[in-house]
Amino acid sequence: MEFPLTAPLRVACVLSVLVLAPLVTPLAAQAGARRAAPSTRAITEVSLTLVDTAAQRAAGKAAVMRIDYGQPHLRGRHINTDSLVPFGTVWRLGANGATLFSTDVDLTIGGKDVPKGRYIAQVLPARTGWTLILQAETTGAASVNPTPYDAKKDAARIDLRQSTIATPLESLSIWLMPSTAPGVQRGELRIGWDTVMLTADWVVR
Repeated sequence: MEFPLTAPLRVACVLSVLVLAPLVTPLAAQAGARRAAPSTRAITEVSLTLVDTAAQRAAGKAAVMRIDYGQPHLRGRHINTDSLVPFGTVWRLGANGATLFSTDVDLTIGGKDVPKGRYIAQVLPARTGWTLILQAETTGAASVNPTPYDAKKDAARIDLRQSTIATPLESLSIWLMPSTAPGVQRGELRIGWDTVMLTADWVVR
């Protein structure tokens, strides 16, 4: 999907990505010292400035879409193997804690309605295509431990477009790419790792 740049824009969408990486010091070389974790934590976030509520405007807070995920790295491996994201098994879409998707506005993602709220995001990889699975998260905790997959908790199952990229991505990366075209706020969700790129359109309802 192409997102043309148009100016000036009446709708301002801001995309920010924060990667929380462990600090490595010379002490790491010493026996018993702390060492870098095998994965990091990353955040992708979009601020939606014209669809926020009156209360949010009064508080100076824009409506936000946000994905918070553990970011594993290939480290010489390849995905879709028995040890790393095998086909036919629901995967937590990240590392360590559960991947959390939150939205302050009602969305349509890949043709499926997603009401505003907070969700645990997972994916089901298959040779015929990948599926994004969203399940409601109601604890409100800053971090949530993964639990065994239960299909009865599915809030949405979204088919993802798949393509192959020439240069492998060492780290799992997720983007909420906003369109700069005028009109209803929309964009594209992108999930990339190794040579796999997965995408789905999103639009504010």
